[in-house]
Amino acid sequence: MLCTLHRRFARLIVIALLVPTVPAGEAAEQSAPEVLFRDVRVFDGKSAALSSPTSVLVRGNRIAAIGAGAVPTNPALTIIDGGGRTLMPGLIDALVHIMFATIPQLAVLTSDIGFVNVAAAKAANDMLLRGFTSIRDLGGPVFGLKQGIDAGLVTGPRIWPSGAFISQSGGHGDFRLPNDMPARPGDFTYSERVGAAAIADDPDTVRKRAREQLALGASQIKLMAGGGVTSNYDPLDVTQYTVAELRAAVEAAENWGTYVTVHAYTPRAVRQSIEAGVRCIDHGQLLDEATAKLMAEKGIWWSLQPFVDDRPSPFPEGSANRRKQLEMFNGTDTAYALAKKHKVKTAWGTDTLFDAKAAATQGDQLAKMVRWYTPAEVLKMATSDNAELLALSGLRSPYEGKLGVVEAGALADLLLVDGDPIADIDLIADPAKNFVVIIKDGRIYKNTHGAAR
Repeated sequence: MLCTLHRRFARLIVIALLVPTVPAGEAAEQSAPEVLFRDVRVFDGKSAALSSPTSVLVRGNRIAAIGAGAVPTNPALTIIDGGGRTLMPGLIDALVHIMFATIPQLAVLTSDIGFVNVAAAKAANDMLLRGFTSIRDLGGPVFGLKQGIDAGLVTGPRIWPSGAFISQSGGHGDFRLPNDMPARPGDFTYSERVGAAAIADDPDTVRKRAREQLALGASQIKLMAGGGVTSNYDPLDVTQYTVAELRAAVEAAENWGTYVTVHAYTPRAVRQSIEAGVRCIDHGQLLDEATAKLMAEKGIWWSLQPFVDDRPSPFPEGSANRRKQLEMFNGTDTAYALAKKHKVKTAWGTDTLFDAKAAATQGDQLAKMVRWYTPAEVLKMATSDNAELLALSGLRSPYEGKLGVVEAGALADLLLVDGDPIADIDLIADPAKNFVVIIKDGRIYKNTHGAAR
């Protein structure tokens, strides 16, 4: 029997030696699908102006070359004549809760989780077609949706997931009804059972819950370190967690090579988070100058949202939630001024919750950033700057490669814009009209412009 197997193996070796072969790298280069953009002006994710007309070659899921080096090698080539339009990186939203973005809060809390997943799958597809090719999801049962997108079962952006956000009892992530408290020992609420939130009230439990999210695939950990607008128990001024509790999550994340980001508005909540080793602050509309300066000195990221009172509120006038919302809105202009003055590393995100109409204005929420920044600065923030924040996940990043830029070797997440968004930032507020080609990971998801062949 062994002799027969040896003879068969020897014949296979002879056949393999006789068959002409192509080096692996060369074979991959010849077979990888290619897209050639001709006559495009490039916003590279960093510069303050567009390039002169040029060509950009995409091979597989990477940008292969720009300019004279953009020479195709695959006969099965898609050529897109840009006609002087703008080619730019796909947009990145640094604060998303995609599982909760488009359906009312009551539906999130009471519906079958299957319905929530279906709604989130539609939200993900819509988000990609708005030109957002990557998102940092900071709380929700998003692991399954991410898996489905990565497997090609549904369409949507790349997702950097946090999994369940971790909250103290009575904190911003505690959505129990009053008659659910006190909690029975060992009992888990619906939001905990489906992986939306995790209630933890001591360092050991915080550490355990953080480790669970990391085990499930979290690329960063999200904690609620202060009061919030949509939660019912906590005023904005409330500081949540202790340094020891925050530090427990930071240690768990650091052991996995990643970081903790926190929801916080006030100086005290932010300062104790920094003391604990947190790397990113989400919101921070109520910060003072000394705390903003401290963030700059420590290299802390400020994930700041353009929250102003410019659209209908879901909260009744005079309600506690509405008062908190207005208090937060009133701090936004000051927060951006402080971030600019002290050159804090600033990210942009939408943080839309429970509102399909608001979610559809994602591009508009980016365009209105010209209230504080130049159009080029706005676009840089939503591309290369946000990509730098995503890179804090290190080896826990779910995707290999460089994002947020148009340069050789970067991942091919690209938008072809009908116009110059630096000259007219409002172009990104109407993606259905103005984003004529959308590519994620080298694959064309939208092409209303057509191809030369």
